[in-house]
Amino acid sequence: MGFKQKMFTYSPWVYHLHAGGCNGCDIELVAALTPRFDVERFGIKLVTSPRHADILIVTGPVTKHIAPFMKRVYMQVPNPKVVVAIGSCACSGGIFNDVESGETYAILGGADKVIPVDVFVSGCPPKPEAIINGVVKAISILRERCGVVK
Repeated sequence: MGFKQKMFTYSPWVYHLHAGGCNGCDIELVAALTPRFDVERFGIKLVTSPRHADILIVTGPVTKHIAPFMKRVYMQVPNPKVVVAIGSCACSGGIFNDVESGETYAILGGADKVIPVDVFVSGCPPKPEAIINGVVKAISILRERCGVVK
């Protein structure tokens, strides 16, 4: 295994994109990053720029206003990349989703309406353990995309 594969699979860097909503999932994501859950044992580090990230985490429903910004952030994450949608709002639009038409005047729905999503972590809000499990699944997808079989 080369240096590049080890770097991607043993210390994935994560960028968090908040698309809107009540911030419940954001609070649980921050809780998952605390020493109590110790996500650094997986090498996970939160970064401030999408250009440094391997995994893009999306929370909140996608508004029509933020959709172009979300596409731009997605394009800035270098390949190979994995997208994780956290919470009911990011997965399907949650309570903001219109059942009949699929979108409202301001909300498009889940993140998969704008960018391809690899891992869905449902819940309103999901527990930190579920978020960590979703990120670990994302790491295994990242390993596959890097050509590392483990």
